[in-house]
Amino acid sequence: MATAQNLMLVAVMLGLAGASPVPTPKPDTMKRGCHIDRFKSLSPRELDTFKRAKDALEESLLLKKWSCNSQIFPSTWDLRELPVWERPVALEAELALTLKVLGNVDNSALGPILDQPLHTLHHIHSELRACVSAQPTAGPKTRGRLHRWLHRLQEALRKESQNCLEASVTFNLFRLLIRDLKCVASGDQCV
Repeated sequence: MATAQNLMLVAVMLGLAGASPVPTPKPDTMKRGCHIDRFKSLSPRELDTFKRAKDALEESLLLKKWSCNSQIFPSTWDLRELPVWERPVALEAELALTLKVLGNVDNSALGPILDQPLHTLHHIHSELRACVSAQPTAGPKTRGRLHRWLHRLQEALRKESQNCLEASVTFNLFRLLIRDLKCVASGDQCV
C-alpha cells in the first residue's frame, strides 16, 4: 500500500515537473497599493468641474500676454509609445507639473473654481505615486523617449513663464484626464 502511494506521488511530481514553467510577471501598474485602474473614466460631474475650470483658465489667459518658447506638450506626446511600465512615470511627471502650475495661479477669482479639480488631481497623483513606487526600477536613470519627455517638463519649469505654463497645462488638461490617465489606468489594454 505504501509502495503504491509512493509510486503515485512520484507520478504526480513527474507530471508537475513536465508542466509549463511558471510565467514571470511583467512589470505592472496594478501592484498592491496601486489603484489607478479606478480612473479609467471620470464621472460626468468631475469632468464638468474640469470643464468649468478650463473655461475660466482660458478666459483669464485671454487677458494676459503669453508666448511660449516651445511646446511643452507637443501633439506627438502619446503615452502609448512608451512601454507599459514607463507610462505611469510619464503621467506622474505630467500631473506633478500640472499641479504645480495650477497651484501657483495667482488669480484669486479662480481659487473657488480650481479647488475641486485640484483636489481630484491631488488624489489621482497620490494613487499614481503608489503605482510608480511599486514598480521595479530598471536602473537609476531613464532612457529614450521617457527621458526626453521628463527632461522637457523639467526644462519648461525652468525656462517658461508662468503664463506660458498656465496656457500649456490648460490646453493639455483634457488630454491628460481623458487619454493619458485612461491609458495608464488600462495598463496593457492601452494599445
